[in-house]
Amino acid sequence: MNLGGLSLIFLLVAIALGFFRKMNTGLVAMGLALVIGRIGGIPDKTIIAGFSGKLFVMLLGVTYLFSIAQVNGTLELFAKKAVALAGKRTNLIPLVIYVLAVFLSAIGPGTIPVMALMAVFTMALAAEMGVSPLLLAPMGILGAAAGGISPIAPTGIIGITLAAEQGITGIDMPYFFNSLLGETLYAIVLYIVLKGYKINVESPIKLNELPKFNRNQAITLVGIGVMVISVMFFEINVGLAAFLVAAVLSFLKVAKEKEAITNIPWGTLLLVTGVGVLMSVVIQLEGIKMLSAFLAQFMNEKTASPIIGLTGGIMSWFSSTSGVVMPTLIPTVSDIIANIGGNVSPVDLISAITITAHTAGLSPVSTGGALALASYVANTHVSEEEQNDLFIKMFAVAVAGVLFLTAMAGLGIYRIF
Repeated sequence: MNLGGLSLIFLLVAIALGFFRKMNTGLVAMGLALVIGRIGGIPDKTIIAGFSGKLFVMLLGVTYLFSIAQVNGTLELFAKKAVALAGKRTNLIPLVIYVLAVFLSAIGPGTIPVMALMAVFTMALAAEMGVSPLLLAPMGILGAAAGGISPIAPTGIIGITLAAEQGITGIDMPYFFNSLLGETLYAIVLYIVLKGYKINVESPIKLNELPKFNRNQAITLVGIGVMVISVMFFEINVGLAAFLVAAVLSFLKVAKEKEAITNIPWGTLLLVTGVGVLMSVVIQLEGIKMLSAFLAQFMNEKTASPIIGLTGGIMSWFSSTSGVVMPTLIPTVSDIIANIGGNVSPVDLISAITITAHTAGLSPVSTGGALALASYVANTHVSEEEQNDLFIKMFAVAVAGVLFLTAMAGLGIYRIF
């Protein structure tokens, strides 16, 4: 068999084992990289070189800093204070949740930590307010996804890094703006369709009843601000800036260091970097060229973005967006453009992949949707029949989101910026 084709089969096996056996796909991928690498005659040191130390440092630094903020309660209290600002205008709460999730995700924690925080927070809120979780859960998840493409957030870093490896640079802000545009459009659609504007109940969160930020939380907020300023205005590497701020916060004992380290999403870091090792082998064996050529058969200038976006959305129902979908599909972009010819924007294709795949995360079989469903059930103790009904409805919202954003990609919204 052609080595490129065989390498793609190995990649598919890694994804399948991750989904069906609930294994960390990154760890599986590193093991399989050795096997297919040896079959393809690639030396072990070359396989190991596929592990991106630069990406790992950036992701670890950022997730460690915000793990501190999560452990000492800074992020949770900030979220409660923001939602309380809606006051008696409870119909604004879904919109406040969305904007809050965008902000928190964009300043550094990224999609998964904020998605987890907002899933637990919004489902407790939905239970207390007696409103549908179908409205509040997607707002938190979509907001986390939208902000997560910030140049200083983990998923944004992953996308920008994968693009740069193909020589595609300067996409940082257009990529981020596209994410904000796509996810916001679908959030507005859900707000209207699910009648969020009709919510009229007493808010369970009152600003004057919430505590002030304590000493540790105030210092943490200042530290996060310093990190953001360092990256945005002084162009310091986000990982190194985050490590420096985190070190200062640890010295000032604003949180238990051991607990913060334990709270780092190690599984996600290993997932992303592990798949990267296998992907480097697949690329060397020209598997990506084969995949690109296959997808390009069905594409032209107008259909490339929706087709690759839909592909990413479907893949994301069964695997991680940042850990599997992005490392698999983004490396195909330059080859697809070369195969199609014409005026195809790389930012358009990369945005379509990421945004549609992120929206698929609303599904209860994906991380965000699963956390929301579990949190709501824990807060309300609904029957098994009601759980199943909510499961189906949440999956329908995810499917609708993938189809909606596929249509938006077809209309060319990712070529605006």
